[in-house]
Amino acid sequence: MKITAQEEYGLRILIRIAGCKDETGMSIPQLSEAEGLSSHYIAKLTRILRMEGFINSTPGYKGGYVLAKPANKIIVNNALKALGGSLFDTEFCGLHTGTLKLCTHSVDCSSRSLWQMIQFTVDQLLDKITLDDLVNSEKKSTKILNEILEQNNKAIG
Repeated sequence: MKITAQEEYGLRILIRIAGCKDETGMSIPQLSEAEGLSSHYIAKLTRILRMEGFINSTPGYKGGYVLAKPANKIIVNNALKALGGSLFDTEFCGLHTGTLKLCTHSVDCSSRSLWQMIQFTVDQLLDKITLDDLVNSEKKSTKILNEILEQNNKAIG
């Protein structure tokens, strides 16, 4: 399993915007400089995030991007899915049929059950993490995320 560049950079942009104290938000050049990414790529990612309702643009010469809702209302799982999709979804099997129109395992597939379980587990955890949990130092975010993980494990166990 791999985290795509679009998911990583898109999440970093959201975290950066969430941590911005300027009410006009952050501009594409500011985000580009802060994250070390091209303005073109930042524009692509901010467009996705804006279209998906995570950020809004503020108009004018000094305009920029701001969160569309409070950071504690933005679920990380939703943002990651908007940026890259699910690890496993109902269309997965149709995309992996090999040279046939229908997968040879469409009726009885043990690997599908593995991917479904992994997606369920990932969703269970990421649905509990908000953008607000990540707008901290790494040490504080790690502590918060470990607490969420512990609570999740107690709920499952």
